[in-house]
Amino acid sequence: MQALLTIAVRAARKAGDFVIREANHISSISSKSQHDYVTNVDQAAEQLIIETILNSYPEHSFLAEESGESGESDYQWVIDPIDGTTNFIRKIPHWAISIACKHKGKTQIGVVYDPSKQELFTAVKGRGAQVDSKKMRVSNTKGLEHSLLATGFPFRDEQKLTEYLDVFARLFPHCSDMRRAGSAALDLAYVAAGRFDGFWEYGLSPWDTAAGVLLVEESGGLVADMQGNPNYEQKGSIVAANPKAFKEILRIINQKR
Repeated sequence: MQALLTIAVRAARKAGDFVIREANHISSISSKSQHDYVTNVDQAAEQLIIETILNSYPEHSFLAEESGESGESDYQWVIDPIDGTTNFIRKIPHWAISIACKHKGKTQIGVVYDPSKQELFTAVKGRGAQVDSKKMRVSNTKGLEHSLLATGFPFRDEQKLTEYLDVFARLFPHCSDMRRAGSAALDLAYVAAGRFDGFWEYGLSPWDTAAGVLLVEESGGLVADMQGNPNYEQKGSIVAANPKAFKEILRIINQKR
C-alpha cells in the first residue's frame, strides 16, 4: 500500500503545482448545474492526475468527477481534481485535490492536498492518518455544547434544501458554531485533524468523500449516513465526527418532532 500512497501523493502534488500556476489563466468556466461549475483547469488537472497514476499502474481503473468511469480493475482511483471549484474561481484559498484508491470496493489510500496552504493529509487503511507527516487524531470534545461543526449546502439537489434547513435548525442551538467553507474534502480532513468536531452534508458524490472518509476513520472518527447507516456513498448524505459528537449529532438529526 505504501507504493500506492507514494503515487497518490505524487499525483496530488503535481496537480496542485499545476493548478496554482494556472489559477490566473482560467480560459473557460461552464456550469454543470446552477451552482456547480467546472473550468478548463479542473479538466486538465484531472487528466494530469490520471496520467501520473497510469504511468505506474496502467491496468487500474478510475472514477473521476469530470471524466466519469474508465477501465475495469479491482483497483479503482476516485478523483476530484479541485474540490471547491467555486472558491478556486473566486480566488478564495480554500479548495483541495482529493485522491483515493479502492481495492475491490474498499478504500485503501486517501490523500487530500491543499495547495494554497501546502498541507498534505494522508491515510492508509489500518495504518492511521497524518497531516504533513504528523499523526492525526479526531478531537476529544464531548457532546456538542462546545463543538465546532462544518456543513455544506445541498447545491446539487435543491429538493433537499427544506430537509437540510430543518436539520441545521435542530443542530445549531446545540453546538458552539457552524462553518460552511465550500470544500467537503477539506471539511473531512479538518475533522480528522481535530479542527472540526463534526461534519454533515447532503448531496455529495463518491469523489467528494472517498479520501476524506478514510482520513476520518483512520484518525479515530466515525462516518455514516444521516440515519446512522454505512451506505453514505449510495445516499449521498454523510455525518462524520469524533465518536461522542457523532452519537449526539445523529440523535438530534433523527429525533421526532
